[in-house]
Amino acid sequence: MPKSIANQLVELTEQFRDGVDALSFRTPVEWVYNPLQYAWQSHREYLRRYAKTGCKVLFLGMNPGPFGMAQTGVPFGEIPAVRDYLQIRTPVAKPLKEHPKRPIEGFDCQKSEVSGRRLWGLFAKRFPAPDSFFQEHFVANYCPLVFMDEGGRNITPDKLNREDSKLLESCCDQFLQSLVTILQPGTAVGVGAYAECCLKRVLGKSTDIRISKILHPSPASPAANKDWEGQATRQLIDSGIW
Repeated sequence: MPKSIANQLVELTEQFRDGVDALSFRTPVEWVYNPLQYAWQSHREYLRRYAKTGCKVLFLGMNPGPFGMAQTGVPFGEIPAVRDYLQIRTPVAKPLKEHPKRPIEGFDCQKSEVSGRRLWGLFAKRFPAPDSFFQEHFVANYCPLVFMDEGGRNITPDKLNREDSKLLESCCDQFLQSLVTILQPGTAVGVGAYAECCLKRVLGKSTDIRISKILHPSPASPAANKDWEGQATRQLIDSGIW
């Protein structure tokens, strides 16, 4: 009997989780969190509950935010969104090496991941029931790791040492290609320019999958702080996705 989409993604992500866990990183990276390890229960629940046949649109983010997926194990996983909209709340363990300024508190974390609040807020407004959203959509991250410097400041994957970046890209590209093969979406949407570039590199020009982009919801982007929801909605409508 063929494995379900969810079971295929659970197996794929377990391999991905262990593959990136074996990598090492040079300066400026001093701390690495892998929420697919310590928050695996939450991420597995997300896959089992929401990865379905019939996905038409894949939304791809860059990597976990410190108060989102880093805490909950769910892509763009702002805590109220995961707990109240997605109805997921499972125990979250600790990374083996935890920065004192960046504790993992799981669903007890009191800080808000603005990017996740904006993204899931947009989806929840248009699809009040999460099952209706996941009938045709899915959300994933290109890279599952959180990188920090000695002081605990976040480092995005594009700021890694070049050699380290190549090894990470090899793992993440392979995962993305397999993810797309399993989900078979008609459209892949990069949440931000970095994710869009990853999609273009991995899928190439020969793919039948249409590649699109929406503005990243991070508050670090001045443009995103001016009606991000309205801008993203217009982008999705103008591209024929919504």
